[in-house]
Amino acid sequence: MVAWLVAAGEAHAQQRPAGYPRSYDALIATARAERGLTIYGNADSAELVGVVAAFHRAYPGIAVRYADLGSIDIYRRLVSETRAKRPSADLVWSSAMALQVKLINDGYAQSYASPEKPALPPQAVWKNMGYGVTAEPIGIVYNRRLIPDARMPRSHAALEAMLRQRRSAFTGKVTTFDPARSNVGYLYLAQDMAITRDSRGLLRAIAATKPVLQANTEPMLAAVAAGKQAIAYNVIGSYALEQAKRDPRLGVVLPSDYTIVTSRIAFIARDARAPASARLFLDFLLSRRGQSLLAARSLWPVRPDVPARRLSATQARPIRVGPQLLVHLDRITCQRFLRDWQAILAGAPTP
Repeated sequence: MVAWLVAAGEAHAQQRPAGYPRSYDALIATARAERGLTIYGNADSAELVGVVAAFHRAYPGIAVRYADLGSIDIYRRLVSETRAKRPSADLVWSSAMALQVKLINDGYAQSYASPEKPALPPQAVWKNMGYGVTAEPIGIVYNRRLIPDARMPRSHAALEAMLRQRRSAFTGKVTTFDPARSNVGYLYLAQDMAITRDSRGLLRAIAATKPVLQANTEPMLAAVAAGKQAIAYNVIGSYALEQAKRDPRLGVVLPSDYTIVTSRIAFIARDARAPASARLFLDFLLSRRGQSLLAARSLWPVRPDVPARRLSATQARPIRVGPQLLVHLDRITCQRFLRDWQAILAGAPTP
């Protein structure tokens, strides 16, 4: 879906944000001349309406065209359009961390030292190109009518024990990402395996329930809310927590033993046709104001100075923005992982 989230209006002279260098005035003037930017992203457009409206108030006259795409579509479109020298995104923002790092590594991004960089954790920035904008937990969603809050496991080990003890009750009632169809689902499972080898036991317990595999978060949340499934494993917490605010049927657990924390990486496209506008929007996303607006929609902020719910240092396992993510895209590594996953699903012994 492609839409102008906020149309351009009258442009007025705009003061640079407090603490920004005087050279930022020229950047604002250039962005006003560009009049608008295009963003490719996979966050639900509804989550960004408030952010874009606030950006428009700060920089009137700069319209935002947002293409709500799947992570694979973002990758393919940017590559094909750039190679063909066709108009493409100015800013690329996606939760598919490995694909974003690959695009940066392959030369599809341009360097930009944001004035907001000093306020960010070091692990959220790579090469002054990739910026982790959020710090979103990966959780477990459950149907509160099928599993009372007091009986819902709060750790990976407790979830494994419940699924083993009540396998027949949960057969066909567990859903999770299909790592063969979802880049983020593959990343989360790979992180599970890297954090602890005990993950194999949990995955075998999930496999024994004949899980329903999905490529996206939305159908998992819908199925759990409707009671078709009781548990959704490794769900993007921002979507789950936001939907749980409106739907009392949904409960969300952020596992106490460890919770993976992922980030939506943003970068300015190498061949951006509105690079100044893209820089302004990236800076706004990383600013205290932008981060606070994201937090209001359960997109947890990466900045530590923005009030928001946070996990303890012992619980959180943040995925660092950087080249180590490329290992998950290595063809041989990926094939080996998927063979292992298929063996677990089939109930075959794995090393």
